[in-house]
Amino acid sequence: MEGGESKEPLESAGVTGGSPVRSVSFTLTRGTQGNDHILDLTRELQAGIQETGIRTGQAVAMVVGSTAALTATEFEPGLVEEDLAATLERIAPRDGRYLHEETWNDDNGHSHVRASLVGPSLALPVVEGRVPLGTWQQIVLMDFDTRPRTREIVVNVMGVG
Repeated sequence: MEGGESKEPLESAGVTGGSPVRSVSFTLTRGTQGNDHILDLTRELQAGIQETGIRTGQAVAMVVGSTAALTATEFEPGLVEEDLAATLERIAPRDGRYLHEETWNDDNGHSHVRASLVGPSLALPVVEGRVPLGTWQQIVLMDFDTRPRTREIVVNVMGVG
């Protein structure tokens, strides 16, 4: 994990006790297999948020790249190894015709479409120093590209300590 705290505190408006609002960023880096590979980021994300010292606020996480996405779901084998990929295959099939592939002579038009449908980022509340998640809810990285990749997830946490 790398990152740093912003150099100038942001003005606090209506914050009890006049605590300055702070903004801290860090990056998670994970290797993927591509081809609908899904990784659970929950533990690393929660640890990174806790390390910021921000107790109340908001975290925004974004995966860098146009063939990957972030979402919140249950990290359960049937869902992450079959169901999500099967559903996305019906919506954006690998063997479909994509002008992107014709333009760039590559094979990942479906990867861009899938990533666009799920989305590259999440806005998450920070309550008592962590993201409040349900019992069966995890934050996951979905890599749709057609080859293994190293993915960076940039996280910015803003709030008060």
